Amino acid sequence: MTDATHTIYQRPAELLQRLIRFDTTNPPGNEGELVAFVKDLLDDAGIPSQTFAKDPDRPNLLARLPGRGNAPTVLLQGHADVVTTEGQDWKYPPFEARIAEGYIWGRGALDMKGGVAMMLSAFLRAKAENADLPGDVIFLILADEEAGSDMGAKFLVEEHPELFEGVNYAIGEFGGFPMYVAGKRFYPIQVAEKQLCWIKATVRGPAGHGSMPVRGGAMAKLADLLQKLDQNRLPVHITPVVSQMIEIMADSLEGEPAQGMRMLLNPAATDQVLDAMGPAAQLFDAMLHNTVSPTILHGSNKINVIPGEVSVDIDGRILPGQTPDDLIRELHAMVGDDVEFELIRHDPGPSEPDMGWFKTLSGILQENDPEGVPVPMLISGVTDARYFSRLGIQTYGYLPMILPPDFNFAATIHAANERIPVEAVAFGANAIYRALLSS
Repeated sequence: MTDATHTIYQRPAELLQRLIRFDTTNPPGNEGELVAFVKDLLDDAGIPSQTFAKDPDRPNLLARLPGRGNAPTVLLQGHADVVTTEGQDWKYPPFEARIAEGYIWGRGALDMKGGVAMMLSAFLRAKAENADLPGDVIFLILADEEAGSDMGAKFLVEEHPELFEGVNYAIGEFGGFPMYVAGKRFYPIQVAEKQLCWIKATVRGPAGHGSMPVRGGAMAKLADLLQKLDQNRLPVHITPVVSQMIEIMADSLEGEPAQGMRMLLNPAATDQVLDAMGPAAQLFDAMLHNTVSPTILHGSNKINVIPGEVSVDIDGRILPGQTPDDLIRELHAMVGDDVEFELIRHDPGPSEPDMGWFKTLSGILQENDPEGVPVPMLISGVTDARYFSRLGIQTYGYLPMILPPDFNFAATIHAANERIPVEAVAFGANAIYRALLSS
C-alpha cells in the first residue's frame, strides 16, 4: 500500500472513482473484486473484516469499529451492485469514472457507490483519527440489492442475524439531498418506503391462425388493459410519513404554494392538484398512491398464431399499511373483472418508523444550511432497509449531497449519464462522520 492509499479516506471523490471502475452490473453482479479492494483498504487501516456469501462470487463484507459502549451500535449499509447500461447513450464511458464539468460520471455514482464511498470514507476516518465513537459502528457492503437482495441483505438477515445484535439505527440510501419547491430548499431524509408487489395480469380470448383476424381477442383486451393503466390513477392514500412531510413543507411556504401543498392531503383534491403541478408532481404522485408499471409482455411465440392468452408482468409498489389484496382489489375496480391477477412477489416494507435519530441527522444538515428544511420522506422504491427492519433496525436514507437546483436526482438514477458533483461526495462523507460522533 502506498502513502496515498493510506490517506484515501481524505479523498472520497477518488475513492468513488475506484469503486465505479469495478463493473458490478447486476446481473451477474460480480461484486467480489470490489469487495476485495475494500477489504485491502480496511486491512491496511488495521480494521479486521469478514465476508459472508451465499454465492462465492458475490460476497458481502462486514467490519466493525468499537465505541465507548454508551450508545447502540450504528450500521452503515450500502450495496455494491449497479443496474445495466445496456441500450443507453452515455456522454462518457460509464465505468471510466471520469471527472468532467464538475461531476464524477459513471454507473453507480448516485446508486449507490457514491453513498458507499461516503460511508467508507467516514469509517476509515474514524479509525485514522481515533474518533471517540459513542457506540460501535458496523460498515457493511452488500451484494444483489438491484435484483432483490437474495444474495445480500436478505441472506444476511435470514442466515446471520446475530451480526446485527444491538443495532437500532442504520444509514443507507436515499436522502439528504436538496429538493427545491417554490424557491425553498428542503432536505428529505428517508424513513419509510413502499413495498414491492409484483403481479402478473392475464387476459384471454379466442385463438386462431394469423391469416384470419380475431376481433376483441386477447390482444385487444391487453391493449385495453394497458390503456386503462396508463390513463388512470389508483385511489389516494395519505400515510403518516407523507402527511408529516407535506405539512412541514406547507408550513415553510407561503401563499399559493403552501395552499397547494395542504390540498395534496385532501383526497378529494389530491389528483387535481397533482395534475396542476407538472413534472414536480411525479415525486408526490408515487407517495400518495399505490402504483403499477407494466414492464414485460408474454404472448404467442409464433408470428402466424393468434394467442388465446396473453399476459403482462406489472411492477407494483404499495404504500405502508396496504396489502397485495388491496392492490388487486383496486386494479379490478379500475379495469374490470375480465383480467386475472396473480401475485408474483411481495416484499413487506418496514414497520412504522422510529424517528429517534431524525433530529440529530436533521441538525447536521441545518448546521451546513440554516435555511434548508429537513423533512421525513417515504420513497417510492424499495431498499435493503426492508430486510433490516425485520431485526428492528430503523434505516435512515441519509447520503447528504450538494446538488444544483436544476439537477434532477430521480431522473438521473439508473439513467444514462449518471453523475454526482465532485464536492457532493466530500460533503456527504463529512456529514456521515458527524453522525457517527453523534449517535
